[in-house]
Amino acid sequence: MRMSATSCLCPFLVCLCFIQRCCGASHHVSAKVPSKNQTKLANGETEVHHRPKRGWIWNQFFVLEEHLGPEAQYVGKLHSNSDKGDGSVRYILSGDGAGTIFIIDEVTGDIHATKSLDRERKAHYVLHAQALDRNTEDALEPKSEFIIKVQDINDNPPKFPDGPFVATVPEMSELGTSVLQVTASDADDPTYGNSARIVYSILQGQPYFSVDPKTGIIRTALSDMDREAREHYTVVIQAKDMAGQVGGLSGSTTINITLTDVNDNPPMFPQKNYQLYVPESAQVGKPVGKIKANDEDLGVNADIKYSIINSEGANTFSISSERDTREGVVSLKKPLNYERKKSYTLHIEGTNTHVDPRFSYLGSFKDTATLKITVGDVDEAPVFSIDHYIMDVYENSPGGTEVGVVTARDPDSRNSPVRYYLDSKEEGMRYFRIDEGSGLIRTTRPLDREDASWHNITVMASEVDSPSLLSHVPVTVQVLDVNDNPPEIATDEEVIVCESSRPGQVIQTVTAVDKDDFANGQRFSFALPSLLPVNPNFTLKDNEDNTASIIARRRRFNHLTQDLYELPIVVRDGGEPSLSGTSTLTLRVCPCQSHGRVRMCQGEAFLSSAGLSTGALIAILLCIVILLAIVVLFITLRRSKKEPLIISEEDIRENVVTYDDEGGGEEDTEAFDIIALRNPAAAEELKFRRDVRPEAREDRCPEARGRRSASLELDEEDVYEFIKQRLVEADVDTSGPPYDSLQTYAYEGQGSPTGSVSPLDTPATQSEQDYNYLDNWGPEFQKLAELYAEVELDATT
Repeated sequence: MRMSATSCLCPFLVCLCFIQRCCGASHHVSAKVPSKNQTKLANGETEVHHRPKRGWIWNQFFVLEEHLGPEAQYVGKLHSNSDKGDGSVRYILSGDGAGTIFIIDEVTGDIHATKSLDRERKAHYVLHAQALDRNTEDALEPKSEFIIKVQDINDNPPKFPDGPFVATVPEMSELGTSVLQVTASDADDPTYGNSARIVYSILQGQPYFSVDPKTGIIRTALSDMDREAREHYTVVIQAKDMAGQVGGLSGSTTINITLTDVNDNPPMFPQKNYQLYVPESAQVGKPVGKIKANDEDLGVNADIKYSIINSEGANTFSISSERDTREGVVSLKKPLNYERKKSYTLHIEGTNTHVDPRFSYLGSFKDTATLKITVGDVDEAPVFSIDHYIMDVYENSPGGTEVGVVTARDPDSRNSPVRYYLDSKEEGMRYFRIDEGSGLIRTTRPLDREDASWHNITVMASEVDSPSLLSHVPVTVQVLDVNDNPPEIATDEEVIVCESSRPGQVIQTVTAVDKDDFANGQRFSFALPSLLPVNPNFTLKDNEDNTASIIARRRRFNHLTQDLYELPIVVRDGGEPSLSGTSTLTLRVCPCQSHGRVRMCQGEAFLSSAGLSTGALIAILLCIVILLAIVVLFITLRRSKKEPLIISEEDIRENVVTYDDEGGGEEDTEAFDIIALRNPAAAEELKFRRDVRPEAREDRCPEARGRRSASLELDEEDVYEFIKQRLVEADVDTSGPPYDSLQTYAYEGQGSPTGSVSPLDTPATQSEQDYNYLDNWGPEFQKLAELYAEVELDATT
């Protein structure tokens, strides 16, 4: 089969057609006449290979895009060697667009395009051709594939897909500074002709900018473009295909270029001289005026720092830069005084904070201006000579005593007289008053340093002509001390005296206190009252270090005999004049327990060791009260029972009271006193009962001890009569129980011939033994030591 194109629309197609026809002759082979090739095998047989001849003569077809003719566009022709021209061969076309876009004449094999094609949508079509016998529908040739390519024409202009563009470039840039690169695209075939070959040109924006025709890079075309003169530029760039030739298509885009700011302009004050009025009452640290220098630059390039460059203005005023408004704010550093200085001259300089060294050739980026400040006169309140007065006065001084003087003056030029007052809201008004004209402060009453050693008052001053203008000054008055308080002993607690104390033993060291204030320190001396007789129990030793020691003068104390002692002490201070005071200490006698160096009474030690809290003690006492209430209630109920009116004769209640008491020692007052048996006369006189506790002890007075000694000497008297007498007393005693009571008294007789071994009758002799060492053996031996000590003391007496 041959494919040919009868008409070539361009030289390229003519060349293709010529090559096709030349090559077709060499491939012209009948499809129905195969050639046989024989191959001799190893066994002697011959294998015949059948290779059919290819009867297709084929190549690519080309069709122009965008065909607008009235008739279908001829594409090419298919022809088979089997076709004899008698119409027995039928050609069939299949593939992309077969039957819709491309049609074939079944008899002649001519192919036509029925529609206008667009290469930008589809650049080629793949088709299949086949030759059939019209009568038998057998394939005369195998199916063959061929391609129809759409030939490009210049039907698409260049486009800028990302436009329009925005670009910036610094002002004052050098010539040829790159600004932006733009790129256009063309949908035509870049491999065929010049349809997609683009060149760039500038339509608008000259002479400020230029564009590279091949790359599309936009550059500055002028040097030193000034933003302050013109900031925004609009540049239009054109892209044209066909290499810019006549007939080519074109497209354009817009670029908005902005010049960015650089610091190429110094600050400038609009004028060189300024004036400002400031009253002398202006507050220190507050703004008094503003000044501003102009800068045509933007942002940080326009930041200005202000400063006062002359010493006269810098000492009294300060200036700071306000970031938002770029103004210089002038503030007051020191108070103004119209009477001293009426005007100030300030030389103010404004300098850029960010200087670009590239533009140093333009000069220094700063400017100066002069600000003249006029001070205004204002009526001011009086001014005190000092800011704080400190005065002093002695305590107990009579009312009207001078304390001190405050002074104030009118700072204005007219020097008006000043009047003084005390602040009526303060407590100091009760103690002080001030002279309105002179400012002299006096006391209104005597002051007591011990009540308040410092007084704070406020003095106010105003001009006589302008009483509304007030000024204040604090005054502190110190009350000086005089020796008007006697000293006294520091402690009010009882002093503990141990029963085992020895002569010369220090009971306690006391100190003194004095409400007065001594500049060189307090000096106290201690002594016992000279008008009182010598204390037999205690003495006092002045340690000469503001302390005194209480010393025991006797051996042994007994809290049963006397448990409290009072000791008056005279304390004298070292003031001028010297004062003295008498303090009476209470000394309590009690058995002591040693806990290191601390001496405690046994009762206190027991509670301390038991560890019972106050709540626990209250709970115990509450339980005891409840038990007692239960017992009383039980007894009351028993007594409330009704007894029978007639008592049986057999209900005879007998009560036998047996006394089997061995005695509890000398301190047991409930035990039987054997002395009464030995001395019936004393028993008759005292008439003690066992159920009544004696009201006086034998050692209460010397007479009792004498009677006890006399009873020891009357051993020879008979006790029998005494026992009978006691028995009669028991029978007639109306205070006894209402039932029979049997009391048994036994008497052993006059004594043994061998004598008594009891120490009661042994003549007392003074022992040379010192029993004080028994105190160190613990509480168990203290009673023994006290017994021996009392016997020895009685013998000595």
